[in-house]
Amino acid sequence: MMYESPKKILVIEDDNVTRNLYLKGLEAKGFDTIGANNGVAGIQQAQEHIPDLVICDITMPDMDGYNVLTTLRQDPLTGIIPFIFLTGSSTKADVRKAMELGADDYLTKPSTLDELLRAIAIRLQKQATLQYWWAMKSEKAPKSVFADNTTAIVGGVNVSVGNSVGVGEASGTEASRREAVATLGASASGTETSTREAPDTEIMIPPKSIFPYIPQLKEVFDFIEAHYHQGITLCDVAVAVGYSPAYLTNRVAKQTGETVNCWIVKRRMAGARFLLQNDDQTVEKIAKALGYQDVSHFSRQFRQHHGLPPQAWRKEHQLVSQKQVKFWQNC
Repeated sequence: MMYESPKKILVIEDDNVTRNLYLKGLEAKGFDTIGANNGVAGIQQAQEHIPDLVICDITMPDMDGYNVLTTLRQDPLTGIIPFIFLTGSSTKADVRKAMELGADDYLTKPSTLDELLRAIAIRLQKQATLQYWWAMKSEKAPKSVFADNTTAIVGGVNVSVGNSVGVGEASGTEASRREAVATLGASASGTETSTREAPDTEIMIPPKSIFPYIPQLKEVFDFIEAHYHQGITLCDVAVAVGYSPAYLTNRVAKQTGETVNCWIVKRRMAGARFLLQNDDQTVEKIAKALGYQDVSHFSRQFRQHHGLPPQAWRKEHQLVSQKQVKFWQNC
């Protein structure tokens, strides 16, 4: 198994005989190799050389493999590097801990060179596939219906929209730009009334982000905000922010009580509520605009979150909105 462009493999192992055995075997198969005899040295080598994959023992002096993995995952430069644990322990608790921290694979000693090579090949191929898929998707993806400084016409409603909402960034003029104002059509003829001329028919779009203010997760939430309508998944977010899906899931869940996929759905549901209340498009078109390929999937998720199917929710809340407009007109 020879690679046209040699892949760089870092082996972190405190046992000299085992480390040298793997280094020589990998070199014979065409890999560039780097060795480290402890966790601290391994982190330094990873940050200096940015390898394509890391193989690491768990039980080592000074710093064990779990801490090595945690440290690398917290660094944007090394956070997405595939990571394989190679250890003598095979208890379910150890394997689970490794996966929760974001390890990509877990091999138990003694392992043959062929077993290690298979694991490396699978991880490198998966990494390359994800990167290629995301690059292609980013090139073809349409812009968000709420992105950029634009004025959108949505089902007869003139919506002035500022930049996509960032997490915890509202201040001064930026906050005012995010305060989008939707103005109802003036009459059945379709003529538009400016916000200044008819303030009694304004519908204010809540400027607040649905995401909690957690600086460590800002990049995650900003990415979801910018791409939620493109059918993104946990893997997309993980690639974008430089973490493995397992580690990112654990990190977000610990700090918010919700998974990454849950936050993606919540953002879509917020977009769905706005479009259903202020837009005359069909439910099918709204589902597609929010990144759903199947309207039935969208309808099921909407009902789970709101207790009503989209069309029934729309009728109920459009009626409430009309009553509010009439109330303010009569004041």
